[in-house]
Amino acid sequence: MIFETVIGVEVHAQLRTNSKMFCGCGTTFGLSANSRTCPVCLGLPGSLPVINRTAVDMAVRAGLALNCTIAANNRFARKNYFYPDLPKGYQISQYESPICQHGWLEIRDGSGTKQVRIRRAHLEEDAGKNIHETGTSGSRVDLNRAGTPLLEIVTEPDMCSADEVVVYLKGLRDILMYLEVCDGNMEEGSFRCEPNLSLRPSGQKEFGTKVELKNINSFKYVKDAVEYEIKRQTKVLNEGGTIRQETRLWNIERGETAVMRSKEEAHDYRYFPDPDLVPLKLDEEWIEGFRASQPELPAVRTKRFVSDYGLPDYDAAILTASKGMANYFEVCVKQFSQPKTVSNWVMGELTRELNNSRTDISASPVTPERLVSLLLMVDQGIISLKVAREIFPDLYSSEKTPEQIVQGKGLTQVSDEGALAKIIEEVLSKNPGQVAQFKEGKQQVLGFLVGQVMKESGGKANPGKVNELLRKKLG
Repeated sequence: MIFETVIGVEVHAQLRTNSKMFCGCGTTFGLSANSRTCPVCLGLPGSLPVINRTAVDMAVRAGLALNCTIAANNRFARKNYFYPDLPKGYQISQYESPICQHGWLEIRDGSGTKQVRIRRAHLEEDAGKNIHETGTSGSRVDLNRAGTPLLEIVTEPDMCSADEVVVYLKGLRDILMYLEVCDGNMEEGSFRCEPNLSLRPSGQKEFGTKVELKNINSFKYVKDAVEYEIKRQTKVLNEGGTIRQETRLWNIERGETAVMRSKEEAHDYRYFPDPDLVPLKLDEEWIEGFRASQPELPAVRTKRFVSDYGLPDYDAAILTASKGMANYFEVCVKQFSQPKTVSNWVMGELTRELNNSRTDISASPVTPERLVSLLLMVDQGIISLKVAREIFPDLYSSEKTPEQIVQGKGLTQVSDEGALAKIIEEVLSKNPGQVAQFKEGKQQVLGFLVGQVMKESGGKANPGKVNELLRKKLG
């Protein structure tokens, strides 16, 4: 039987606030266990939560970027369940009145573009973290993360393949990082995604039984987990079995999903309005202020890079995926008006060195000014493109200017006609056969002769000047 895949995605994006959602404890990652807690995030009797204004600001900005309607009136609810890392026995979230609703994000699929509808985006607090150490008799709980502000973004079931899920997640992550409301770090859990997947016979309107996938911390694993689950469910259904509504974990080592628990329904959580928090009312003028101050987002910037700089779609998409890289590129182009050349260097040599050193472009030791200095030396014929590429690692790893590196290595390009003429004379006298072939009309021989001149000059000769002088000499 042929089945259709139906996928929706839940994303928990940690907001980049300095303090937690309902208390003043810090949100810095990686500190010693339970060092950032207080009576509020520990759930001690008598403690009262206070809404983090910055988290609300960030949620509104994200909602506007996702084309959502921002609710003027919304409130928080208690989501009741017991787990060791949830000290209060409930999570403060939003249920009936989320802050953002009915939005969409446009993604590129195989045939063009499509809209993935955003059902809702709501504020909530994170739980703590259970620590299961090998060789110990029990587990420990670190509550540093408990109370950290999250924006949970839920789509409609509009995706139908692992590739579409990855494209959506990358696009969403780019937007949140552009807005600087989330750092997008999947390894640290700042951007957590949970695909919800079901299969149904082709042409059927009713959805199949939904399975939620958890424990996925990279885009590669998202793709692998969704593709595995599609194959697993297809096999079960074709063999006459039934799919259970459950949550499954992705096992990286084994490359398969495994049952974690049965999947809860909303009514299992016994939601009710939090009596300690009054309804949150947002002023329309305040919301419009955020709308007016929204930055240029990745999709718009990509189109502008194509139209303003004449870049290919691929280059524009790569450069604008990161706000830092897009800014870096534009600073370079203001000083060196060859956009495609700048694009090639930023996406090539610079990105390679940044990846090797695990450095963000915002902390690149090669500033836009230093890169432009190097490109100007090539453009002015002082050094060859080959030499520029050879010295780039030195430029990246030292504080020397391109001029200092070139002078120190004696790599200045030779453009003096007198000096080049002597080398050309020697090359032509050593290769009379090739000279004769060129004069007989075999133009391709010129490349060989240019190569010989470059070899004799130790790679320092200006290839353009060599080409010009050889043609004059050979007639």
